[in-house]
Amino acid sequence: MPALMKFLHVLAAIAWLGGISFMLFALRPAAAELLAPPQRLPLIAQTLQRFFKLVWVTIVVLLLSGLAMLLGVGMKNAPAGWHAMLGIGLVMFALFGHLYFGPFRRLKHAVSAANWPEGGRRVGQIATLATVNLALGVLAIAAVYFLA
Repeated sequence: MPALMKFLHVLAAIAWLGGISFMLFALRPAAAELLAPPQRLPLIAQTLQRFFKLVWVTIVVLLLSGLAMLLGVGMKNAPAGWHAMLGIGLVMFALFGHLYFGPFRRLKHAVSAANWPEGGRRVGQIATLATVNLALGVLAIAAVYFLA
């Protein structure tokens, strides 16, 4: 069971962080280079809508698998890196919740209203928050490797 939990945990982290990396470093710049706002912003909003469904699943998997591993060894016996990952992970979950229910919701409204300047601002906010979450994810991984 511990191997399965670790596999699911790593798989979920790869899906979430890989998706963020793809959005920030591939899709968003290519769309900005090739598409005008009336085409670009609906594409980004629809892509994020699909990706965020996956993110909700990864959050559940990360939380359940991480807690299973942590409680399996006992909180006081767990390495410091595990505790750091839990704390960082909780911050990441909260930040994603803010991103989803704040700027992303407003992006969808802006796209529906064809308000391209507002949509562009919201995509910028989402990119900033996603960059912070990507950095936190890297920090969480580093904590497990260097504080274990």
